[in-house]
Amino acid sequence: MQNVYRFSLSSLAWMLAPVAFLGFASGAALADDQAASPLKNGRIVIGPEYEVAPELKDQGAPKGKQFEFAMPLSESKIFDGTDSTLDPRKDVRKERKIVVYVPAAYQDGTAAPFLVMHDGPSRLNLVRNALDNMTNSKDPNRRLPAFIAIAVQNGGNDSKGSQRGLEYDTMSDRLARFIQLEVLPAVESHPEIRAAYPNFKLTDDPWGRGVMGCSSGGAAALTMGWFRPEWFRRLITYSGTFVDQQDDDAPEEAEYPLGAWEYHSSMKLIENSEKKPLRIFTHVAENDNRANDPESTYHNWVMANERTADALEAKGYEYRYVFSKATRHCDRKVFEATLADTLAWMWYGYEADAK
Repeated sequence: MQNVYRFSLSSLAWMLAPVAFLGFASGAALADDQAASPLKNGRIVIGPEYEVAPELKDQGAPKGKQFEFAMPLSESKIFDGTDSTLDPRKDVRKERKIVVYVPAAYQDGTAAPFLVMHDGPSRLNLVRNALDNMTNSKDPNRRLPAFIAIAVQNGGNDSKGSQRGLEYDTMSDRLARFIQLEVLPAVESHPEIRAAYPNFKLTDDPWGRGVMGCSSGGAAALTMGWFRPEWFRRLITYSGTFVDQQDDDAPEEAEYPLGAWEYHSSMKLIENSEKKPLRIFTHVAENDNRANDPESTYHNWVMANERTADALEAKGYEYRYVFSKATRHCDRKVFEATLADTLAWMWYGYEADAK
């Protein structure tokens, strides 16, 4: 099938440029130090060869502590599993798992920065290794703050009519409120965490609060920051579902009829809204979902992420966009090759609140 997606001129220019790999040697591409910088803003092409970044492997560094508990959906005031938009044929979880990793570098009593991870536990194993290895890095450009990883399981199933879709694909502040008002207090007050860290607390500084996700979880990361930048400002999206996947009968359809497609097209929210205090990482795979779809479907992931990057660049956002060759939707090898660099870039310039 002929690919009907048409790149913009700026997109063609950067995609035809020499490839800049992330975190591992790449021959001639590393000749240009600026292009090879792991903290480079803007557009980066990687692939088709991939290696696991050393910092994402177990290097024997001191380990932190991991905790796990469950939150029944029936006890939630925001996502109780009974929304009228839900398709009764799609299962809803009775409870969702919350997995929390506190790195060894965390000092009890410090107001800790944190990273919320959608579809938990997701890539928590890679994030754990990054924290173990990079919180004590001698390279200031690679050193991570001792952030808390909070992996939150979705409510179940996928796409329109599902609890997961309701949580992740809806254009509103509802998920941000759920995390802020229900999940974070549950983490701070959990008895096992309190027993290990009697003075444990999470920062209120929005620049110390990150969100990460892939697919609809990636769209959810952007949506949390977009609608509540006073709460969440560091956003990581892989294979972001910036397409029309909002429930057709959702109340939000009246204001955002094409769901997350509105960020970059139609309403062009990013371009036409006042610039928000956000730092945003986005990614798409060469063979991502429905890469050959025409625009009229509002469901071409490559087109959607290209346009999102164009909009972020035009508006002057601090952004980083990775296009991965010879890969697919939420491809694990992309995470293994890039996540160390992504985290280093995302947390660059942050200083923990010691109060």
